[in-house]
Amino acid sequence: MAQTRTFLDNFFLVVKGLCMGAANKVPGVSGGIVAFVAGFYEEFIYSLQKLNTKALKLLFNGRLKSFYQYTNAQFLGLLIFGMLVSYFSVSRILDYFLDHNETYVWATFFGMVIGSIYHIGKDFRPWNRKTIPAGLIGLIIGVSISFLSPARENDNLIFIFFCGIISVSGMTLPGLSGSFILILLGNYVLLLVDSVNALYDTFSEIFSGDFGFVNNTERMEVLKILAVFTLGSATGLVTFSHLLTYVLKHYKATTTAVILGFITGSLGVLWPWKRTIFKLDEFGNALLDSNGDKIIRNYQRYLPDVSNGETLWAIVFIVLGILLLLILDWYGDNRKDKKQVRANR
Repeated sequence: MAQTRTFLDNFFLVVKGLCMGAANKVPGVSGGIVAFVAGFYEEFIYSLQKLNTKALKLLFNGRLKSFYQYTNAQFLGLLIFGMLVSYFSVSRILDYFLDHNETYVWATFFGMVIGSIYHIGKDFRPWNRKTIPAGLIGLIIGVSISFLSPARENDNLIFIFFCGIISVSGMTLPGLSGSFILILLGNYVLLLVDSVNALYDTFSEIFSGDFGFVNNTERMEVLKILAVFTLGSATGLVTFSHLLTYVLKHYKATTTAVILGFITGSLGVLWPWKRTIFKLDEFGNALLDSNGDKIIRNYQRYLPDVSNGETLWAIVFIVLGILLLLILDWYGDNRKDKKQVRANR
């Protein structure tokens, strides 16, 4: 699976990682969509599937070159590097715009997903009695998830492990947002805000030579929760990658149809015109997470007023989102044609 890549190819891999990281950060958007639309989804899944016992044996036996080649480490490493950089850069910018121009951000992503549906669907020809029901099932599941009511926060370690398995789906399953699923499971704040802050504080104290956190019962409990969540995420990543490798190999058309339906159903989550519903205490005051931000409980969707200037601007951003994907689609097709011409010379 490892390929010879130019410097430009590697640079764009990091950019794709940036986009995946930013997408995974937004509840309702899936990093898997980025991988699918950008054309590296199958390589991504197959590479994850190589993180297995054979890879561990190669690593522990000191066969680093074989491990590097077997796991397609350059590809995964550049993608993960891009995701990490995104967390401290692009996603922070995204947070700012979500706070100040939320409707326009949702509108842009809504348009991009519409564009991605076109991108995936335009070359998908094998619609038949197997793929049509598969697409409808994906659509129904996607729409159903959009309108589920969230559960209460639950710090049971078995449930936390389950959350880890499910949340990683945003990376591996296009259309399924890991962040949004954690909101539905009631543990978004606990696992993606409070736990991450606790880890950051712990590392800061360690680097300053302060190990007093080991006597902080609350901190140790949160770190234990984060460890179980991480273990669940790793388990989910390996499990999903093996499962998806199998279905893509044996049932590619049906799997693509389900994914296409699923992405279409996810438009319900991304509907730009919605009000954010926050968690409230018994006095009606908004509850805050450890960052001091209001805790999101769910979203209330509504039909826009077409005479409103904000609505017209949101429609403009939807069109921009669609155009962005169409440009990427054109660029990808143009690049394929050039490679084909060079190969035929």
